[in-house]
Amino acid sequence: MEFLASNMAPIMFVGLVLFLLMGFPVAFSLGACGLFFGFVGIELGILPASLMQALPLRIFGIMRNDTLLAIPFFTLMGLILERSGMAEDLLDTIGQLFGPIRGGLAFAVIFVGALLAATTGVVAASVISMGLISLPIMLRYGYDRRIASGVIAASGTLAQIIPPSLVLIILADQLGRSVGDMYKGAFLPGFALTGMYCLYIVLIAIFKPTWVPALPPEARTIREDSGKSGLLSLLLLTIASTAIAVFFGEHYADVLSWWKGETITQVATDETIVVSLCAGVMLAFVIAVINKITGLGLLSRMAERVTFVLIPPLLLIFLVLGTIFLGVATPTEGGAMGAMGAFIMAMARKRLSFALLKQALHTTTKLSCFVVFILIGSTVFSLVFQGVDGPRWVEHLLSSLPGGQLGFLIAVNILIFVLAFFLDFFELSFIVVPLLAPVAEKLGIDLIWFGVLLGVNMQTSFMHPPFGFALFYLRSVAPDKAYQDKLTKKTIEPVKTTQIYWGAVPFVIIQIIMVGLIIAFPNLVSGGLDKKEAVDMQQVERELEANLPPPEVQAPEADPADPAASAADGAGSAPAADDDPLKALQDSMSSEKK
Repeated sequence: MEFLASNMAPIMFVGLVLFLLMGFPVAFSLGACGLFFGFVGIELGILPASLMQALPLRIFGIMRNDTLLAIPFFTLMGLILERSGMAEDLLDTIGQLFGPIRGGLAFAVIFVGALLAATTGVVAASVISMGLISLPIMLRYGYDRRIASGVIAASGTLAQIIPPSLVLIILADQLGRSVGDMYKGAFLPGFALTGMYCLYIVLIAIFKPTWVPALPPEARTIREDSGKSGLLSLLLLTIASTAIAVFFGEHYADVLSWWKGETITQVATDETIVVSLCAGVMLAFVIAVINKITGLGLLSRMAERVTFVLIPPLLLIFLVLGTIFLGVATPTEGGAMGAMGAFIMAMARKRLSFALLKQALHTTTKLSCFVVFILIGSTVFSLVFQGVDGPRWVEHLLSSLPGGQLGFLIAVNILIFVLAFFLDFFELSFIVVPLLAPVAEKLGIDLIWFGVLLGVNMQTSFMHPPFGFALFYLRSVAPDKAYQDKLTKKTIEPVKTTQIYWGAVPFVIIQIIMVGLIIAFPNLVSGGLDKKEAVDMQQVERELEANLPPPEVQAPEADPADPAASAADGAGSAPAADDDPLKALQDSMSSEKK
């Protein structure tokens, strides 16, 4: 009895692991484990019976959480975009753009994967779309099956870390931080990871050129009447747009000062980036529209095609992320606008039908219910776990690790990496993150930075052989039997499951390297956050002391039992410490330091 009372927290944690190993669904395992140990604790007198009365209030609190509304909005947006043909147009055009160079199709997949990640936020939609569209083309022109599979799966998982990511919404909710701040923090790491993927393909193109061949001349269909590629025109347009974006970014504070009629010297980095990119894109769009209407020949076919294909996703990115970063909309409102934008894009492409809408709503409802059920189960578990003093047990377990902050971060990332073999990011977010967050905060680790770090690590859960979901998604659309290519009439061999697994391994290693870079260079995350001015407590103390009246002028409180004596004693007495605001401030500061 005494042993059970003093070790209820670790026993409860082991019980949860056993429930999961028995194959029960995670949501029901969490709820059942919490209720079972809760009733055991009440029967043994370890927990008060009134503890369970807090459970309905916690569940209703989940239902009133507006932040979680962003999940169905972004999911619906991603599913509508997946079926609107945007991914197909992007892959076709960008594939033609990069096709003449070695690894061009792989670069196109990575670039489109990043764009889809910034618009859909759903891994399944990105992987399935690119698997259906780009994998047959890569196989047709002789790409190594491991490289093709790995690039598609890894590029699809960029939706996990590049905003508007669903995992960042969940992490922000579990860490008690703003979703907007989490998006800002993940902005630079997400695109740094995209650059590392491209660097890997560059190395493959240099040392193994036969694995990533260029498109043959007959496959390059977007050309001028003279036979030229038209890339010079696109290059000049890119240079002009970049120059305008850089110029606008450097003078954005001046523009804001003129617009608001007040002097503004510093603007948030994320806001400057978003507005500058918008200015550069708008210039390219205006030139393309003028060229299309007037027929002046300002742009080549390639430049015009690339501009018109890139504008819709970039416009949607600004509608969602731009409004969030600028502070115009909350993430929930941004998700609602993104879903509406996806509907408009699908209608403009004449792809929106009742069957598509029904399927998207059905999938969105299933995913939302899945998230809410896991959240309810984790709430039941965490309530009882806190009742048996579980957070203190976890804190003692992790804070006693050697190495301080660094030792804690290394241990936590190894734990997340191992658990990602068996659990997906929803389960990790609801089970593990609430146990780690209090310890990280006590060690002085910024929780936004910590959340982005965990998000990059959890990204490996989609790529782990043999349980990675991205690998399962790709396996479902990759050819498992030999088939005849429609264009070349050649027989294409199937893609083996082992080839998909081995293709994922280098990208898992790249993701691990990215985790190490975030730990080594924290500014990768904090660089995208707004800098807040530190409060000088000593200055506050001096100002408060200067504004206080002198002690001798403060009248003491009269004693009703002896008025004369009270008046005599109180004439020269100082105020009590409890009534002295300065003393109270000093006491609170000293207690915080202790």
